[in-house]
Amino acid sequence: PSPKSCQPNDAKEEALRYEIEELKQKDLALDQEIAQLLSEGYSLEELEKHISLLHEYNDIKDAGQMLLGKLAVIRGVTTKQLYPEYDLELSD
Repeated sequence: PSPKSCQPNDAKEEALRYEIEELKQKDLALDQEIAQLLSEGYSLEELEKHISLLHEYNDIKDAGQMLLGKLAVIRGVTTKQLYPEYDLELSD
């Protein structure tokens, strides 16, 4: 194969190396954050429970956003226009 035909594979390989390095850095940062929380007196069980509750909250919020979107389509308005009707903040 010519040198030109290898370049796309080289670029992909380099991109993968970069992505792996980024993930390693994120993993290290998360390990440091966990160590900090543990040093502040939090337990692993407490942290896992908190994470579980955040996932549940996000799932419920996603379902609510989906319902608001469908209702907005039915009414022919934007989702943003429905927020005041249901006492929702735009930051919610």
